[in-house]
Formats: sequence, structure tokens, C-alpha cells
Amino acid sequence: MPNITTTKDHLATIRNIIFSNFPKDAGLNRIEFEGPEIAIYCRNPSAVLTDGETVRKLAKLLKKRIVIRSDPSVRKSQEETVKILSELIPKEAEVKNYTFDEDKGDVIIEALKPRIVIGTGGSTLRAALIQTGWRPVVVRAPEIRSGIVSSMLRVLTNGREYRQRFLREVGEKIHRPLLFSDAPIRVVPLGGFGEVGRSAVLIDTGETKVLLDVGVKAGATKLIDEFPAFYALDFPVEEIDAVVIAHAHMDHQGALPYLFKYGYRGPVYMTAPTRDLMVLTQKDYIELKQKMGEIPPYGIEHITKAVQHTITIDWGEVTDISPDIKLTLANAGHILGSSVVHLNIGDGKYNLLYTSDLKYSNTRLLDKASTSFNKVDCLIIESTYGGKGNIMPNRLQEEEKFVHIIKKTIEQGGKVLIPTLAVGRAQEVMMILAEKISSKELPDVPVFLDGMLLESTAIHTAYPEFLSINLRKRIYQGDNPFLHQAFVRIDDVSKRDEALSNEPCIILATSGMMTGGPVLEYFKELCSSEKNSLIFVNYQAENTLGRTILKGAREVTLSDPLSSSQKTYQIRMSVHVMEGFSGHADHLELIRYALTVKPSQKILINHGEPMRSMELARELRRRFSNMKEKPEALVPANLDALRVL
Repeated sequence: MPNITTTKDHLATIRNIIFSNFPKDAGLNRIEFEGPEIAIYCRNPSAVLTDGETVRKLAKLLKKRIVIRSDPSVRKSQEETVKILSELIPKEAEVKNYTFDEDKGDVIIEALKPRIVIGTGGSTLRAALIQTGWRPVVVRAPEIRSGIVSSMLRVLTNGREYRQRFLREVGEKIHRPLLFSDAPIRVVPLGGFGEVGRSAVLIDTGETKVLLDVGVKAGATKLIDEFPAFYALDFPVEEIDAVVIAHAHMDHQGALPYLFKYGYRGPVYMTAPTRDLMVLTQKDYIELKQKMGEIPPYGIEHITKAVQHTITIDWGEVTDISPDIKLTLANAGHILGSSVVHLNIGDGKYNLLYTSDLKYSNTRLLDKASTSFNKVDCLIIESTYGGKGNIMPNRLQEEEKFVHIIKKTIEQGGKVLIPTLAVGRAQEVMMILAEKISSKELPDVPVFLDGMLLESTAIHTAYPEFLSINLRKRIYQGDNPFLHQAFVRIDDVSKRDEALSNEPCIILATSGMMTGGPVLEYFKELCSSEKNSLIFVNYQAENTLGRTILKGAREVTLSDPLSSSQKTYQIRMSVHVMEGFSGHADHLELIRYALTVKPSQKILINHGEPMRSMELARELRRRFSNMKEKPEALVPANLDALRVL
């Protein structure tokens, strides 16, 4: 029978527990339910922040995330605060910027030497809080400025009142009493099952409806095939309680603004770098649609609305997203900020792990995917390279092959064109090129960078804590490979002539599947010469130009955006593929990952061409057949709703 405690009574009980366990000298002023957090506003926050014992006690007692904020009445003005901080923080810290977050009462201090800002045992931070009323948050100043990162705070600041109302509405829904504790749990595939693209899966617990990923499909010719099957929902999108975005590739988040266009107004959870990269790629998507003479399915205003509803969380941060679901994100090893998604349903009654896209081996850019979960009942795992023949070549040998192709091309006076996804593969390739040029394994030729990867790389430098341990250390020590002298930024169309001159060079350009972007302009100029090389470094989806060329096409017909006419291009340049550079796990890595997390009941396989998904399922059944836990391995199709509990 449903719980009959009212939301008002339930929230009042939580408030009373906090009041009775809070020190009087902290000057508690009010308690707000802000999204997944319970925010306690104090006139003297240092009384509880110094040792943290009060917060720990309350968090354990309530099983909720507690945050302490200074009451706005005790905060100094922003001008006064900057003056005080400038006197407190030694000049050696090289502070570059102060940014104020009015909602949280935080002042974000960007410095080249954060440790100096913090002071011995955090002494400077404590003094800053006491003297200004603002909680100092210290971050390393990025070496490459990102317009997107800067714009995020502006978007949130400009819509501050709206966001505060939104967070409080969400907070009351999350912290309300549980109504149904024994309803069945269903998994409903809406996209990305039996295909690569438009990933979306609905988890329905009876109490809560959560959408995991909401992507678009590259190469789709019809809107109904490009977007998830929202038309199959038997309820309005307004009834979705939460959306979780695992990473920033368009096939996992590109349809999010579309949801907001048609009425969704709930929370969206993801990591901070995923949010920034998501906005970058969605804006590019709109621009590409417009350049192709198409009407984009959504506008900038819908992207902005999605950002206003986004709640960023860090890896490992257990977060209440509804009365019956706790969300934890952990490293997926795929791209910057990418996450595997763990849902604890019904206080441990059922645990679901959704991998989205994962890499289960270390790369230069990222550490391998996390497997640190106490319990997994159902595993939803990708299968991009799930086929039994999809074994990645040895990474070192693949890099030697890569270097050999580039050297040969340059020696014969040619150019190397590398179509690349802006996020992930571009930065991995940049690191390889920087290393090989520095070690003289490659000649010192210019490496031109064009397209969205410029801003994407800047975002990478803004979030070093999400990069691999080795790369993070290098950046902290002033050895940033993305600043290598060989890299030449093409930040204006007029500069492309330099890359297309007669001199040998390397060109990295978006998009990675050659569905649009500057790579097409370079390809048109370079494809007819046998001296030049085309190197693919990422997956090429069906119905994309990249896949067409990989299949052996020696001529392609492309549109000319200036004349609106079609032109046929002969392909005489050599074509190569580097499968070892993929950000996806191969067949063996996927099996190792599944065996490590040990799902007890079900394995659902998605994000793969049908044959590859089936082959992975067969192998997983075989591997688990002799183990204590024998989960059922299934390959559902889109719209095949499954009851998992």
C-alpha cells in the first residue's frame, strides 16, 4: 500500500532533524532542498566547516548529501571580496581570475599554482571564508582559454532566479516520501539497440522514470531514424523524472534539446566536462544542418534551457535523483568526462550498470573504465567492437604503422589528412604526434588543427582532474602536450590556404565520420593526388562518407555549398584505418569488463551492429556458464521492453 505521509510533513521532519543536530553558534538561517542536495544557509559557516563533523553526522543520519552555504546577508560585496583575497593570497600563486557563484555562495579562484592559494593545512581558505563570507573553491587556471567554459557560468548567472526555482522544485520531488516500493522495474530501449547511434534507454521503476542517454544517429536520412523512438512513449515527456547523459558524443546526447523543445523540464545529470562538450557539439550540429540547407530540429534557446536544467556531479559522488534511485557516475575511459552509470534502486533492491561507451584499457589521454561497484544485477553493455573478430591490434605496433604512413607521405611531398571526432580521438592523436615529433620519429612539419577540435582541446585543459593520472601530472608540471610548437590553429577560414600550400603537413579536422565540417573542404582539395594520405582513427558509422570510403569507393559525389550543385571527386589518395586508436573496448576488453563487474541476473547488449552484438552475447553466455552467477545475456531490439524485476 502506498505511503500516505505528505511531502510537506516529510520535508518538515528532515528540517527538524537538522535543526536539532546543528550547533547554535553556526547561525542557521534556513534550509532549502536544492536538487539532490540539502542546502543549509548559515550566518557563521566556519563554525561547521572547520572540522566537517556536523556535516558528516547529518549526512549519515539522513542518508542525504548535505552542503553548507553562507547566508547572503553575511557575504561581502564582490569588489570587497576580491580586494580581501588579493591581500590574503600570495602573488606567487599567480591568480588569473575570480568568478562568483551567487547560488552556492562560492568564489572560484583560478590560479596557476593552486597549492599556494590553499595555504598550509587550508589556512588561507579558512581565512577567506571567515573574512568574506564566500566559500573559496580553488581550481587550476587552464592554459588554453575556452569560450564554452566561460559561457556556462554566464548562462547560469543570467537565469539565476529561474534555476533557483527549478532546483527547489526538483529538490522537493527527490526528497519526498516513497510512494511505491514493490512495483516492477522495466528497461525500455528507445534507440541504440541493434544499431550504433541515437542511444536512449528508459528505466521505469513504477516510482520513477529515468532516461539514460538521448542521442542522434549520424548518417540517418529521416528524422524518425535520427532520433530515439519518443513516439513510442505511452506518457508525455513531462513525466520523465530525470535524464542522465553518460558522455558528450552526439549519438548519446544530441537529442536532449529536442526533449526540452517538446516540454521536458526535469533535471539532467552529467559531469561538468560532459556539459561543456555537449553544448559545443550541439551548437556545431545546428550550424552543420543550416549549412546543408536543412532546418535544425531545435534551436540555441533549447540548448540553453537544457544547460539551465543540468546538474553536474563528479565521479564517485552518490546522488539521490528520486525517492527510490541513487545515481553514481564513474570513469568510462572513453572521452573526457565520460561515465558509466550506476543506479541503486530501492535502497539496494536492484542495481543496474549502464556502460554507454567504454574503454577498458589505459590510453595516453584517459585511465581505463571503473569497475568499483559493490553490486550489479543488470549490466547494459555496448558492443561497437563486440564481434569475435574485433580484436584491437597492439597499440605500439599500431603507432609504428601510423608513423610509417605519415613519414612516407611527407617524404613524397604529400599531405596527411586525419578526419577526427572533436572529442577524444583528436586529443589522443595530438598527444601521439607531439611525442613522435619531439623524439624525431616524425619530421618537424606543421600539424594544422581545424574545426571544433580547437575548442574541444581547450575544454580538456580546463578539466585536468578528468584526464589520466600521467597526463594530469604532466600538465601540473607545465608540460602540456596540447601546446606543442608543431600545432597550428586554423581559427579563420582564410588560414586554410596555408595548410593547402605545396608544403608537406599533417591536417587534423572534424568531423570524424566526414559527415560535415572543414574536413570535407580539405578532402575535396587533396583526394585526387596519390601523394596524399587519408587516415581514419575512429569508428565510421553506416551511411556516412567515411564508411563509404572505407568500403573502397574510388569516387564520391559531394555537394558544393556555394553553388548548390553536385560534383564528383576521384579518390586517388591512399586510405588507411587505425583501429588501435579507438576509444571503444574491443571484444576481449568487453568480456573482461563484464566478468569483472559480475552481473548476477541479466546482461543487455546494445550500441553495436546486430551481428557484433549477437557474437558478444554468445561469448558472454559461454564465459559465465561455469560461474556461480549465470546472468542471462540478451540482445533486445529497440522497443523490446523487458521486465528485469
